Amino acid sequence: MRSDNVKKGAERTPNRSLFYALGYTDEELERPLIGVVSAYSEIVPGHMHLDKVAQAAKDGVRLAGGTPILVPAIGVCDGIAMGHKGMKYSLPSRELICDSIETMAQAHCFDGLVLVPNCDKIVPAMLMAAARLNIPSIVISGGPMLAGRQGGRKVSLSQMFEAVGGFKSGLIDQETLDDYTQHTCPGCGSCAGMYTANSMNCLSEAIGMALPGNGTIPAVYSARIQLAKHAGMKVMELVEKDLKPRDILTPAAFENALATDMALGCSTNSVLHLLAIANEAGVPMDLETINKVSARTPNYCHLAPAGPTHIEDLYEAGGVQAVMKQLADGGLLHTDLMTVTGKTVGENLKGAVNRNPEAIRPMDNPYSRTGGIAVLWGNIAKDGCVVKRSAVADEMLVHEGPARVFDGEEDAIAAIYAGDIKPGDVVVIRYEGPKGGPGMREMLNPTSALAGMKLDKSVALITDGRFSGASRGASIGHVSPEAAEGGAIALVQEGDRISINIPEGKLNVLVDEAELEARRAAWKAPEPKETSGWLGRYAKLVSSANTGAVLR
Repeated sequence: MRSDNVKKGAERTPNRSLFYALGYTDEELERPLIGVVSAYSEIVPGHMHLDKVAQAAKDGVRLAGGTPILVPAIGVCDGIAMGHKGMKYSLPSRELICDSIETMAQAHCFDGLVLVPNCDKIVPAMLMAAARLNIPSIVISGGPMLAGRQGGRKVSLSQMFEAVGGFKSGLIDQETLDDYTQHTCPGCGSCAGMYTANSMNCLSEAIGMALPGNGTIPAVYSARIQLAKHAGMKVMELVEKDLKPRDILTPAAFENALATDMALGCSTNSVLHLLAIANEAGVPMDLETINKVSARTPNYCHLAPAGPTHIEDLYEAGGVQAVMKQLADGGLLHTDLMTVTGKTVGENLKGAVNRNPEAIRPMDNPYSRTGGIAVLWGNIAKDGCVVKRSAVADEMLVHEGPARVFDGEEDAIAAIYAGDIKPGDVVVIRYEGPKGGPGMREMLNPTSALAGMKLDKSVALITDGRFSGASRGASIGHVSPEAAEGGAIALVQEGDRISINIPEGKLNVLVDEAELEARRAAWKAPEPKETSGWLGRYAKLVSSANTGAVLR
């Protein structure tokens, strides 16, 4: 066992004495040491109950003959960080979490890991760490929040942000806004739509690193605690069999994850994170790969913000496994791959059934014949950009309009709230990329304001930053190369005509190449926004969004 390096032999008696100081017994030290990495905190609603989930996982480890050891991980609440400098820290925190798990696992020679995340960057960070360390590991997330209720309908965080735009434009009053505020987020769990957190929790299942049910069992259900106990027991089986993450995270497994991503209509951030996880696993993957999978994969789900259903509805319909079963029946999944259950994908899917064709469209009636995410290229984005196609209104799939250019989110949101953005406009928000932001902020406030003002079906947004999974409309993010690195998005001028054609995968500014080259010659790189602290270091080391915004 790896842990023998810290507990066996005369040479390790000093190490053992420190385990005794912690209260461990000889009997416990004879067993495999399993790190239970919990992102529990009192600042993230999706994490406020992870102490209970982590304890259940520890119980499972003990039931199966291991010794669980709890260690912490940080986590940013993207909703609380949204719209101010705090959002610059969200994506960079992914790298900190991954590095810290590597540190704890290697320094203390854990034999296996139970990873307990729930929200946005924490899930991919833990999967990145598992791939990097390549010791037996399993993910057990905290589960989704139940939908809130407002005016007799189910709501989630996307409607809360959109309500601000409605209030600013006079479409709703203060009393209604207050009602949204009080009742949109009813308790613990990752916010109830197919936003980034739930996207990655579902994809942890699809890629084979979490047990069936991980993505959809609600946070408040006792079945979540039971699943955590089973995850703790299962990691001991993984240790015994020496089944490691890279045995599971194969190129074919990433294709399964991408196919499920497209069928579910996941957040565009899933592209960024799958690229980063693939990088740690040593699996080649790029935007071309993603587009190829999208082109052949139907979109079966329109979960919030794309439609009225929420993760609890997906759970009742049969969950991720029901979606994967339809993909498998259509010949769109690799079913012979090993997963953390100790069984293959195909074996896991036996008995899966779609119980609600309203939440999961049947095979012969998808929302679209292609996936929920599309990658676009053009003279603005020579290295690509990403849009959540399933959340774009039909009338905005092809659009041309004048550029309204802003060198940062704050100026854009001020213009939107002031009523300066008109139907037909294409809002360009730049210098918000991985380096330029730095940190590649999410643009949920601008997209939600437009949606709340009923402009999401007539105004497009383009950015080298990111869009939240809660964004809807023609919100095109991850434009690469980014403005801070001299990408063509930096050359767009106010009033330039911009052409968007999502079905054909095209994004272009309608300016001839000679004019763009003249603008390029006159362009000067801006001064870095952050030069000290973690963000200053991050800006120097981070790669482009089209490669996952990983550190080099």
